[in-house]
Amino acid sequence: MSGGRSGLWRLPGLATARGYERDWLRADITAGLVLTALLIPAGMGYAEAAGLPAYAGLWATIVPLLAYAVVGPSKILVLGPDSSLAPLIAAAVLPLAAVGDPEDALALAGILAVLVGAILVLGGYLRLGFVTELLSKPLRLGYLNAIAVIVVIGQLPKLLGFSVDASGLFEEIGEIVTSIAHGDVDRVAASMGIVCLLVIVAFRRWLPRIPGVLVAVVGSIVVTAVLGLDDDIGMVGALPEGLPLPQYGGIEWGEVLSLLGPAAGIALIAFADSGVLSRTFAARHGEDVDGSTEMKAIGTANIAGGLFGGFPISASGSRTPVAEQAGARTQLAGVVGAVAVLVFVLVAPGVTAYLPDATLAAVVIVAATALLDIPGMIRMWRLSTLEFGLAVAAFVGVALVGVLEGILVAIGLSFVAVVARAWQPYRTELVELAGTGFHDVARHPEGHRIPGLVLIRFDAPLFFANGKIFAEHVRKVLARSETPVDWVVVAAEPITGLDTTAVDELVDLDRSLESSSVRLVFAELKGPIKDKIIRFGVGDRFDESRFFPTVESAVAAYRSLGSAPDSAPDRSGPE
Repeated sequence: MSGGRSGLWRLPGLATARGYERDWLRADITAGLVLTALLIPAGMGYAEAAGLPAYAGLWATIVPLLAYAVVGPSKILVLGPDSSLAPLIAAAVLPLAAVGDPEDALALAGILAVLVGAILVLGGYLRLGFVTELLSKPLRLGYLNAIAVIVVIGQLPKLLGFSVDASGLFEEIGEIVTSIAHGDVDRVAASMGIVCLLVIVAFRRWLPRIPGVLVAVVGSIVVTAVLGLDDDIGMVGALPEGLPLPQYGGIEWGEVLSLLGPAAGIALIAFADSGVLSRTFAARHGEDVDGSTEMKAIGTANIAGGLFGGFPISASGSRTPVAEQAGARTQLAGVVGAVAVLVFVLVAPGVTAYLPDATLAAVVIVAATALLDIPGMIRMWRLSTLEFGLAVAAFVGVALVGVLEGILVAIGLSFVAVVARAWQPYRTELVELAGTGFHDVARHPEGHRIPGLVLIRFDAPLFFANGKIFAEHVRKVLARSETPVDWVVVAAEPITGLDTTAVDELVDLDRSLESSSVRLVFAELKGPIKDKIIRFGVGDRFDESRFFPTVESAVAAYRSLGSAPDSAPDRSGPE
């Protein structure tokens, strides 16, 4: 029993509770209450962006926050519905849900959250926290910009008081333009939405200490109630009473299986976003967060949320900074926020009957535009055209093809780029520079070539795609030599890999050079690569006499041969 108890106390949240300091209490409570002002409208707004009932966003906020407070390693990370996941959830759930049945969509979203959580928990136990490395900076940049565009375009009809029925970004833009041209804009709803949007932006710009979202939401509720606008424009509607547990009875196993693919994609994105935020905020406070532990915590929060009326969630890039700026010290701030939202749901569920859809659209649009990073795209273009191309590919794929499909295509392009770099690596000839060793001839044309010897450098592993390119590079350098060549020395430190195809190319090259009385040797070749040469069965051809510990020692060995390099004394290998 004591062992089980000690195991529980090792949970991050409970470990924090054991060392909790009284001085932190006021800051955590204050931060939690400030956070509540964002949790309610953001949760409801992102639920609608995912095609789900608005109230689902509150349960997807309350339960994950409470679960993460116990198992989460980050002290101030705020979890909940997020704009980056909303299109993914909608794309996965809505095609399977019965038309016009929000409860069916919510049940599917709950199953999706459980699947996402199970994948993350399993990944955490398998120590797969490294998977975020698949999402390089260019991919994340293109992905986030595309998500921002998708979310903003998707919310514009609600902001302006009409609806569209389109399946793609271009089609949706076309219908929006057509609706505006035909005068479908509801002036009352549009006025409400635009004013709320301006209020949020103005407070963020000039009065950042006051939550503009809260001002806009409360203000729109008051105006709607006083002026009786609830019958004139679209409203979120009153929250259901009690705990809205999803009904899974009508869900078939085929639908569950069809959600596995989207769940894997959502799990990857959710952890990528959460992992980056977790590491960033932990580093600010001089702490470190284990990626696999974080993975399990995010997974647990998703499972808990899915079982209690929620949908897939991740860390929030907008609410976490608010908690930090409000002085949050521990997970208690998230607990306070969750409890405050729960009190709102239980005590005043009818208030949202006066909350306009246009207001929520304004909240989501402002949050989504924070994901836009145009300066980042410009900077990427200036730094690397290849990486800028990957960012554009991710943007186009996510925006036009589909969120999950676009991400997978962009990841595939990243692997292609890696192969392309290794396929056509930098390669050069080295020359001797008095007093400083051997350097790239392209950077030091004043360098000295050693008569009878050619120095080659090839900056990549040798594998099936570039073995022939390596051999051709050697032959080209030999062809340019103004004097007969006796030795070719490969400065092999950058060669970190070798496969059987490349070995065959090496053997063919060596035979060709041997027929011309040219000796091929290697300097600074790593031990594991030598082991592969032996394992691949060519150790007799490339014996120890072919290897030297440094370029300098290889050159010295050649020079020691004097004018008769082919009659060299015993070459017993590196000294």
